[in-house]
Amino acid sequence: MSRPTGRVLTLLELLQSGGVRTVAELADRLGVDGRTVRRYVDHLIDLDVPVEAVRGRYGGYRLGAGYRLPPLMLGDDEALAVLLGLVAGRRAGLMTAADTAGETAAAKIRRVLPERVARRLDALLESLAFTDAPGAFATPDVEVLLTLADAVRHRRPVALTYTDRDGRRGARTLHPYGIVAHAGRWYVPGTDPGIGADRTFRLDRIEGARTLPGSFEVPAGPDPAERVLSGFATAAYRHQVTLRIHGTVAQIRARLPAGVASVDGVDSMDSMDGMDGMDGAAPSAAADPAAQRWRRVELRAEHLDWLPPVLASLDRPFVVERPAELRDLVRAFADRLASCAAPPDSGEPPPDPA
Repeated sequence: MSRPTGRVLTLLELLQSGGVRTVAELADRLGVDGRTVRRYVDHLIDLDVPVEAVRGRYGGYRLGAGYRLPPLMLGDDEALAVLLGLVAGRRAGLMTAADTAGETAAAKIRRVLPERVARRLDALLESLAFTDAPGAFATPDVEVLLTLADAVRHRRPVALTYTDRDGRRGARTLHPYGIVAHAGRWYVPGTDPGIGADRTFRLDRIEGARTLPGSFEVPAGPDPAERVLSGFATAAYRHQVTLRIHGTVAQIRARLPAGVASVDGVDSMDSMDGMDGMDGAAPSAAADPAAQRWRRVELRAEHLDWLPPVLASLDRPFVVERPAELRDLVRAFADRLASCAAPPDSGEPPPDPA
């Protein structure tokens, strides 16, 4: 690469770092005079790179918004960071519907990496393990994602074409509050103005989105991520479970996070009279997340068999209020644990693995 060509590419890299660069600064970084800097800028403009001249006391040059991405120059660490982001995003389900775009972008960067960096990257990718297979989650449509993001920013209602989990397709209207990525999927929480109720939609089930006239105000309350998590905790499932657990909110949340269960303070003086573990604190302490109190925990579940070991792992006193089926499962689980703990010479047969 000739020295002038190398300096032109260095100029492009300096401009890509953002902001306005003065002629004096560029001349110093390139080791040339101001006149040569202007000539190099003309070379970039001839290559359709949108370089803009900024006049005034602090004027100079900057990159303008072009109709296409200008040549992008990345350092070794930057290229590795971009590639790892593309790989991790695709494996985690956080890519857009255009999977091939991520693959072709990664391939382009991989091709131009120096051989020593490419070898190290290949070694890293071969060493990585993911718990989810690539493509395990459906991905949202790019245009839907961008339309919703614009509606969130400008507080505009949107019309959606949505297919629910039962396969029913219909039109919905939503006041979108934000876009949330959770556990490999994308969600948009908001309010349906037609029914005046909060709704959360999966983006991969939205076939089309169109901005509507008007605007709305976001009500005070939880942020979009909290709305999505609380929606999971209160979604309609086969079983409605009510527990009372003695502990702090943090102790309970360690095994039953916000996306699984809701937690409220419960006054032990009124509802748990005579049970071990009462601390006799004033009822107002129930609202203190750090206070060990009897707290009502509610959740919904399609199956109950996972709950007994989770409750046992809490290592906190608990009471199952409903359903009765869960109480039976807890007793059976306790019996299995007691059988496993029996001494070898007790003469009792080992527990049935089933």
